[in-house]
Amino acid sequence: MSVDWTALNAKLPTEKTGEAKAKRKELFRCMDAGNGILSLAEVDKGIRDVLKIDEIFDAKPAIMRAFQIAKKRGKSSRGAMGDDYIEFREFRFFLLSLRQYFEYWEAFSRTDENNDRRINLVEFVSAQPKIEAWVGAIGDIEGEFAKIDKNGGGYILFDEFCEWAIARTSTLRTMMTISC
Repeated sequence: MSVDWTALNAKLPTEKTGEAKAKRKELFRCMDAGNGILSLAEVDKGIRDVLKIDEIFDAKPAIMRAFQIAKKRGKSSRGAMGDDYIEFREFRFFLLSLRQYFEYWEAFSRTDENNDRRINLVEFVSAQPKIEAWVGAIGDIEGEFAKIDKNGGGYILFDEFCEWAIARTSTLRTMMTISC
């Protein structure tokens, strides 16, 4: 799959401008069921029906990570119940996180050759040139795999991949210019 990053960015109003904020308010309003907060289900449905971004809608792990990090961005003004939802003040951060985690999902998916949503050592070693283009040189590829596989299960899961990618580099945009 080839992602049109320009079109994707245009649908995610993340800039700190009045125009982008107005677009975020409208987007939030369209996703909201009327209570002023967004649940994971509302966000998921909004990505499909409002934003119409099928690539992200199909990347559930990226949506989940972005939702989880955004809802923890700050203490809710709605009490304890609000901590399980995204408020408007967290929405811009959610959109930024969604974009970033979708990049991680794309990198992860391009490494996961058999599409089982986990990366084994053979896949990781096979993808070494791609991975090094994304994050820089890796001396001991098997040692790096073991470091990423924190639970020792023999596979790199998406959460582990994200933690590693965040630690290695602040962005994987370089990866998007490489045709795979």
